[in-house]
Amino acid sequence: MRRTVPVRLGDRSYEVVVGPGVRNSLAEVVRRLGAERAVVVSARPDEWVPDTGVETLLLPARDGEQGKTLATVEALCGEFVRFGLTRSDVVVSCGGGTTTDVVGLAAALYHRGVDVIHLPTSLLAQVDASVGGKTAVNLREGKNLVGAFWQPRAVLCDTDYLSTLPAREMLSGLGEIARCHFIGAGDLRGLPLTEQIAASVTLKAGIVEVDERDAGKRHLLNYGHTLGHALELATGFALRHGEAVAVGTVFAGRLAHALGRVDRSRADEHLAVVRHYGLPTALPAEVDPELLVRQMHRDKKAVSGLGFVLDGPEGAQLVTDVPQEVVFRVLAGMPRAPMDSLVGAATPDAVLT
Repeated sequence: MRRTVPVRLGDRSYEVVVGPGVRNSLAEVVRRLGAERAVVVSARPDEWVPDTGVETLLLPARDGEQGKTLATVEALCGEFVRFGLTRSDVVVSCGGGTTTDVVGLAAALYHRGVDVIHLPTSLLAQVDASVGGKTAVNLREGKNLVGAFWQPRAVLCDTDYLSTLPAREMLSGLGEIARCHFIGAGDLRGLPLTEQIAASVTLKAGIVEVDERDAGKRHLLNYGHTLGHALELATGFALRHGEAVAVGTVFAGRLAHALGRVDRSRADEHLAVVRHYGLPTALPAEVDPELLVRQMHRDKKAVSGLGFVLDGPEGAQLVTDVPQEVVFRVLAGMPRAPMDSLVGAATPDAVLT
């Protein structure tokens, strides 16, 4: 089964194609763009990299937050120069969300912008990171602090790649699917995975179409991410992105209830949805709440005070100037568990449901 989701942005429009074997249409996409050369940056074995149909430089990459730095972007741009890549050529990413972020930023900066095609190979990248044009790298001071908006020319979400993933990588992607429940996708539990991916992408495409530059409605996509990003940093990325977002989603439900925005049953629904996907729901016992709050103050939504995307009577909205004492109180009320009991806790059967 194959699904095509358009992202309508005028002359920057493109399609996200979801389904088995769709990576093999890469050469057709490159030909349509008129590129004569391609650089493929891949975190996957060579046999999983499709033919581009043109002269190609294949560069190795490693998925993971440790490589999501300005130094990696600089190194990639240096390789582009040595290969002779021009603005009429194309860059292709083949990897997880950190690879699409880094390669997308390198493509945005090189010659002030060269076409990029994403072949996301992790569930997290397919449902979120590869779509929408956000590119970024981390600084020691925080996550995704340096970036640019650069829309891809196509996204090929080949679900065959998912068969190569460890259970924990699948789990991380389910964290992004779980949070979609609260920002307009409806209840995706029980649907086939391809349908869950397509529904998540459709939701994101609709939001990006009305707020490409993250000036308003696009904040909804950060549901669960404010605490999630802080948890990633506070644990040295021992918690994967989707795992951290899952805990952040449970927290968002509790915080919305503490602020009187939702009733107890809606807050409990956050916990039920996250549990359904086999995701962690507790804070790591080793993490200091003071550290988490300091990191959340650095979130890009925190223009003044603390800002969170929270559920409410009119659906999810960005809520600014959330009192710090309320945040501490909700954090104190969250269940705690040792780190080693949180990471990779789901069984393969729970992950693949």
